[in-house]
Amino acid sequence: MQQKESNEIILTGISGAPGICIGKAYLVDKEGVDVVAKYHLKESGIKKEVNRFKSAVQKAQKELTRIIKETPEEFKPHAYIIETHIALLKDKMLYGRTIDIIEKEGVNAEWALKKVVSNVKPMFESMSNSYLRDRSEDITHVSDRIMKSLTGVERINIGEINKKVILVAVDLSPAETIQIQLERIKGFITDRGGMASHTSIIARTLNIPAVMGLERATSIIRHDDIVIVDGTTGTVIVNPSEQTLIKTEKRKARYEAYRSAIARKSHLPADTIDNFHLKIMGNIELPEEVVSVFSYGGDGIGLYRTEFQYMRRLSFPTEEQLYERYKDVVDVMPDKPVNIRTLDINGDKAVQYAFDEEEANPALGLRAIRYCLKKTDVFKTQLRAILRSAQHGDVRIIFPMISNVEEVIEAKKLLGDAAESLYKEGIPFRADIPVGIMVEVPSAVITADVIAQEVDFFSVGTNDLIQYVMAIDRDNRHLAHLYHPMHPAVIRTLKTICEVSHQAGISTYMCGEMAGDPSSLPILIGLGINELSMNPQSIPVIKSIVRTLKAEDTKGFLDEVLKQHTATQIIKLTQESYGSILSDTLYSE
Repeated sequence: MQQKESNEIILTGISGAPGICIGKAYLVDKEGVDVVAKYHLKESGIKKEVNRFKSAVQKAQKELTRIIKETPEEFKPHAYIIETHIALLKDKMLYGRTIDIIEKEGVNAEWALKKVVSNVKPMFESMSNSYLRDRSEDITHVSDRIMKSLTGVERINIGEINKKVILVAVDLSPAETIQIQLERIKGFITDRGGMASHTSIIARTLNIPAVMGLERATSIIRHDDIVIVDGTTGTVIVNPSEQTLIKTEKRKARYEAYRSAIARKSHLPADTIDNFHLKIMGNIELPEEVVSVFSYGGDGIGLYRTEFQYMRRLSFPTEEQLYERYKDVVDVMPDKPVNIRTLDINGDKAVQYAFDEEEANPALGLRAIRYCLKKTDVFKTQLRAILRSAQHGDVRIIFPMISNVEEVIEAKKLLGDAAESLYKEGIPFRADIPVGIMVEVPSAVITADVIAQEVDFFSVGTNDLIQYVMAIDRDNRHLAHLYHPMHPAVIRTLKTICEVSHQAGISTYMCGEMAGDPSSLPILIGLGINELSMNPQSIPVIKSIVRTLKAEDTKGFLDEVLKQHTATQIIKLTQESYGSILSDTLYSE
């Protein structure tokens, strides 16, 4: 937090959704259930307490069902999140364990629920995968709703707010977010949450500026304070000075004009001045997000993360269920590539029903392809669903976290077995789909020449690759300054991957955060990467910048980059060489 002489306060958090808005703060009261008393019951009162808990769950379920029915049309694609919460209400992880504690320990329902949540939440929060870690929020939202039903605390109905404001809350559940009236809520700020939270996904889809993970915003900001929300930089300014307001208004106008201009050209190809064609794709986690990729001018789906189809359930999905979800995506883009990544879950009970025991170091344990090769029945179900969806369009398959060629060979064999079983059963499918791997483990880079002989393309997952190359937890605040895509070790690693793929005659794609960073573009084009995949909202910006560059110039620039010794030097060189172009992006001041 920065305090200026003018009483202006600057808070820095996480960009939940891009955009800039200025308005009065509206604090959403989330208090009332933080302090829970514990008391013991007489044996004769235990059954009554269990019934009281069941009634609270039933009340919460009715509330969520009503919210789904009343969901505005623009929020309908996100109603499935509320359905997930309804399922969680009766999940044995929450529901069953709470009842067990009431009965075995003879304690009140509030205390039993709090105890269960305090045990379950850390299990998710300790996960290395940010998307899965943010699923702890679902546990929080569901338990909070039950707790308020138990205690009788009234919930604020965000849908009834009748003035233009910026919401400020400890957290906003998906159920609350989809009640937002778009003509009244200009943006929102939360203490909790991150880029992968459901609330953040909804905000980005609806173009509502949001900054999340501010930690103390609700204790600093007061009702009716004037605040600036800059979702592009993840910054909130409280009580801005007149000079700051003028500067922000100009930047907001420039931002909106720029976004409108590039949006009009977003469906044009991303060709450099000297005709190097770069495909710009979109990353999605949910089938519903494919519409966003299409509307922003994406050339296809560069990464379809399939984990959510497993996360939102209490048991493994069936082949038919997976097939229908994959088909939904392919049908929207029948003539454009759809890269489906096979199941990439962590071995720390990310999907509780999937693991038999806990691991000391799940980030390096039984996860992704390792889990799938051990649980071949689960893997084959997914492979069959992917092969069936491939008959409807241009489907590719990606195997995640490959560390050696043996894993590729074994995965391809299982893919062949899946195709053979479909053939024998007379079920329509397509077998000749391109096969690729995620390059995100150093051993895969070192043996890339061997692996290249077994695949059709490499897809570089820079988020994990940088983390493993640098031995840095990218979500550790104390190490954030060391995690940088521009580090010479990262650039040299990417150069090795691209050189091997070019020599082998296969394509190189990139789907990590680096792919959507405008400042990385000159380097990535210089490396000769064929496709970049990113958050759908970033597509128009990246396409626009590509059309201002010369591919031939970026090769010479890359040579200079490789001579630099530090990330700071590379950033400075990029600014000197391409600052005038990059300064026109929405990331500029």
